Amino acid sequence: METELKDENTERSKPCPQKSQPEVAPDDASTMDDLPLLKSDSNRMATENIQELEKKFAAFVRNDVYGTMGRGELQLAKKALLGFALVTLLPIRVMLAMIILFFYYAICRICTLFSAPNRDVEKEQEDFAHMGGWSRAVIVRSGRFLSRVMLFVFGFYWIRETYGILEQPKDKSFSQNEGKNQSGKPERPGAIISNHVSYLDILCHMSSCFPSFVAKRSVAKLPLVGLISKCLGCVYVQRELKSSDFKGVAGVVTERVREANQNTSAPMMMLFPEGTTTNGDFLLPFKTGAFLAGTPVLPVILRYPYQRFSPAWDSISGVRHVIFLLCQFINYIEVKRLPVYYPSQEEKDNPKLYAYNVRWLMAREGDLVMSDIGLAEKRVYHAALNGNNSLPSILHQKDD
Repeated sequence: METELKDENTERSKPCPQKSQPEVAPDDASTMDDLPLLKSDSNRMATENIQELEKKFAAFVRNDVYGTMGRGELQLAKKALLGFALVTLLPIRVMLAMIILFFYYAICRICTLFSAPNRDVEKEQEDFAHMGGWSRAVIVRSGRFLSRVMLFVFGFYWIRETYGILEQPKDKSFSQNEGKNQSGKPERPGAIISNHVSYLDILCHMSSCFPSFVAKRSVAKLPLVGLISKCLGCVYVQRELKSSDFKGVAGVVTERVREANQNTSAPMMMLFPEGTTTNGDFLLPFKTGAFLAGTPVLPVILRYPYQRFSPAWDSISGVRHVIFLLCQFINYIEVKRLPVYYPSQEEKDNPKLYAYNVRWLMAREGDLVMSDIGLAEKRVYHAALNGNNSLPSILHQKDD
């Protein structure tokens, strides 16, 4: 289809149909290839300047000294500091991180050596999360400890944790047994709900409660991280799947959330309902998958204060982000844990209402701006920053 469109654009650009198209120099050819192929809103958006784009996609804009995509111009003193860290701090931290990763992989390999994973061939799921006994205890305790050590290696020497105290809303009525199970004890939350700022969020949550995550299916095939993700009990998804397959994944997540709510030995699910990362100042619309089970949830808000480099993973490549992060001497993270949110019957019957109310609460308590944009707009913004103006590539571009 793109070839036909190129031919059509070429036909229109000819001054006369009878004249043959002149040869194009190599430089001119590359210029023609950069021209938009489709006349659409996304093409007009790509021609606007960066400041206009940043106003529309404020949730994904980097505001640190490294600028957009981490390619901003640095002052001489900051360049010297970065150069010094590149040859001293970076190699030390990379070496220590690899030692920790291999060490924990060895622990997981030994603990799962004589255990068979839980397999669901139809849904392509496999994990060791429901393993019991000493092996599970070793995996969880060592995982929490080594996750905190990894954060320390990355420069997060202190983690500031606060706990929110909420008043019962006047417009929300609770029955006498609301939030209690059949034994009269408070219900266990089935999922932890967190805003998504960086891949560092996973290490932070692993160090505190070692929950299960939703991960890309390709992660399960990685040599080291694959086994660790199975020990975590990750639910594997693939963004390019058909809608029917997505319903299957949502069913797996709902089952795991309900199981964690009813079984204290089952790992809780850690879910990022925004579906993608932001710069940490905004909260995107929540997807309803985490709220379909109708069980209580535990909201957690993460913030990454910074002076030079922002640990948020928004519009910067993974390699560049890791290098700048490890070259920063001190990094900061703040965790605010809110009380368990017990849904009303109306919220249980309406997952969209449940998701919105939890999102509104997190935005208020975390001083976050509620934004209406999401993953689709993030892809458009990334495509515009990379000079990619063709709509098909924007729509099919994978998220980070």
